[in-house]
Amino acid sequence: MSTPLIDAQTFAELQANAGDDFVVELVDTFAAEAPQMLAELRSSFDSGAAEAFRRAAHSLKSNSNTFGATRLAELARTLELGGLPASAAPIDALAEELGRSVDALKALAAGAAGG
Repeated sequence: MSTPLIDAQTFAELQANAGDDFVVELVDTFAAEAPQMLAELRSSFDSGAAEAFRRAAHSLKSNSNTFGATRLAELARTLELGGLPASAAPIDALAEELGRSVDALKALAAGAAGG
């Protein structure tokens, strides 16, 4: 069984705790900030800054887990624990997953808020 793009239970718990309208705001903030974290990941990879790379991967993992973006969180966790990769391929895979996850989260948040 494959890992879901978004864990429905985690997202539902976030909605229950934060409210539908605030979840929309949270998702929008994540959609704006996650690309910046990805840019930091790429920049630290390019410069060989292992600690900055780990921190960026950790931040992306933590934020992804908050929303139930399980596959994105797992890719970020792998980068966090694995250190600087030999190539940019894992970062590219993370970027693709980020796009899919943000789209899915926006759709879930809009649906819950009636938009």
